[in-house]
Amino acid sequence: MTDTEQLKGVAGRYWHRLEDGRIQCDVCPRFCKLNEGQRGLCFVRGRQGDQIVLTTYGRSSGFCVDPIEKKPLNHFLPGTPVLSFGTAGCNLTCKFCQNWDMSKARAMDRLQDEASPEDIVRAAVASGSRSIAYTYNDPVIFLEYAVDVAKVARQHGIKNVAVTAGYVSPGAREELFSWMDAANVDLKAFTEEFYRRLCTGHLGAVLETLEYLKRETTVWFEITTLLIPGHNDGAQEVRELSEWVLAKLGPDVPLHFTAFHPDYKMLDVPRTPARTLIRARDTALKAGLLYVYTGNVHDERGGSTYCPRCGTRVIGRDWYEITAWRLTADGCCSACGTPIPGVFEASPGDWGQRRMPIQIGDGYGAVAGL
Repeated sequence: MTDTEQLKGVAGRYWHRLEDGRIQCDVCPRFCKLNEGQRGLCFVRGRQGDQIVLTTYGRSSGFCVDPIEKKPLNHFLPGTPVLSFGTAGCNLTCKFCQNWDMSKARAMDRLQDEASPEDIVRAAVASGSRSIAYTYNDPVIFLEYAVDVAKVARQHGIKNVAVTAGYVSPGAREELFSWMDAANVDLKAFTEEFYRRLCTGHLGAVLETLEYLKRETTVWFEITTLLIPGHNDGAQEVRELSEWVLAKLGPDVPLHFTAFHPDYKMLDVPRTPARTLIRARDTALKAGLLYVYTGNVHDERGGSTYCPRCGTRVIGRDWYEITAWRLTADGCCSACGTPIPGVFEASPGDWGQRRMPIQIGDGYGAVAGL
């Protein structure tokens, strides 16, 4: 695409010039090589003059206060509200995308909410949100915007959460996660063929991000795999994925298996049966992982957290509602004293299953100190 007039935005930080006159974007492993006026595959980063610009800075597809468990994060401030927002575009082309109306958007009129970093943090404070989630599409492609919001949020005691596919280059990865307190990484499958055919990406780059988070950061992170019937739900693949997580990341990293519903370009694929998720959870637990969850189905057992030593249900969940809390003030099982990994407080929040869309500025602007 070569509409120079539309390429207006904030200067990007990750790019370099090539000998042939093109500029290479270095935010993600696609390394798009651009002539004047061209956009990268993500659509929101493009060349304007002698630089890469982010065209969606300060513009969002909408804001909503969600339960943190919806990200999903089960071991990070359970029961608390999180202010969620995203932009448009994506650097993967997943045929099964569940947020395709935003992530695949090619029209900037999808971005109807304008908000500065300060505006967003004001809204988070005013709505009682404990954290801000950069989600819906992927914070990797709106990195400069996400980082600027995160910097302001940190100054005001608001935590930052990246919901990402982890398809990011090393330099951008280091900056993004240096400002994040938690992340959920979407590990879409455990075969290169799946990533190539359904996402036009590479599995290895995502695995590198997961290992980086474990080795190089203090970010609390969890993993989600959307199980799609006939594509990545086979017993062997689930077992190999689980064994990799155990070997490379350890038994304490929570793994979520969630249900697919027909969407975008895969309308002919059936919904994931609950039994598939339950079977996958059993496989991962047998492989040695300690905290494995099911999602997008009603499964209280698969949604709850259990002490790996004595089996006590330390956090009961019915969908996003906290139904039981048996953790001590320092995050240990109240029955046997075993530490449960995560970021916990003395008691859970009570946000429950509420979903509250908000407009920036509608009663969310007048906050002292911002």
